[in-house]
Formats: sequence, C-alpha cells, structure tokens
Amino acid sequence: MDVIGTRSSMLILREAFYGTTRFDDFALRAKITDAIVATRLKELTDIGLFIKQPYREPGKRTRYEYLLTDKGRDLLPAVFALMQWGNKHLQAEEGGPLRLVERGTGEPVVIGPRTGSGRNLDLDDLAIVANGDWADQQNS
Repeated sequence: MDVIGTRSSMLILREAFYGTTRFDDFALRAKITDAIVATRLKELTDIGLFIKQPYREPGKRTRYEYLLTDKGRDLLPAVFALMQWGNKHLQAEEGGPLRLVERGTGEPVVIGPRTGSGRNLDLDDLAIVANGDWADQQNS
C-alpha cells in the first residue's frame, strides 16, 4: 500500500489498464505533474509492476514506454473493483463515465469474489484462514 496506495499510483495504473504506455500520456491523462509521474513510474517499475522498453520516433531521442508486467496486470481486479464501487456508490443513477464491458459482446463485467472454480460468493460465504508460516504460528 505504501506504493500503490497513493492516488497518483492508482491513476497511473488505471491509465495503464486503459492502454497508456508513454510518460507524457500518463501525465496528460492522469492530470498529474511530470515530477509525480516520474516518481511513481520509477516506484511502480522498481516493485515489478512495469517494465521500461525503449522506443524511438524518427528524428527524436530514444525514450521509454512503460508496459505492465504480469504482476502489474494481476492488479486489474482490484483497480476495476474500486471503479465499479465508485460507479455504484458515488455517481448518479446511470453510473460513472466509463463502464467495463467484454470486448466481443459489450456485456457488462462485474468484479467480485468467486471460488477458483468460478462460483460467485457473498461476504457471508467468505472465511479468512492462516496460510503457510502464519498457519504454523497459529498451531504452535
């Protein structure tokens, strides 16, 4: 949470999920300063959410684009769950300005808890249990 819990980090991640890869586009679309974008992209890259890949437009210097790694892409449910919550609880009746839909069908996508086999769950269906070393400590 120290790195991804900041507003600017969440905006950069959101923009990456929308397809943004270039520094200037992150600053423009997220409406944050170049200095903050530089700091956040470095932090997000250092923890393995992005990789830097060089590119060069004709007649220009080499620059870098930022591509989500598998680790970064795995944050998609968390980021879109926050968007889904905001659309439901903070926006007007018609929801927020953007909706997440399946590309091929346009069917709305719903983010929520489900089992590994795909069964949807409610809060009352969930249990939190110790895992690994934590479980060993509980049994000592």
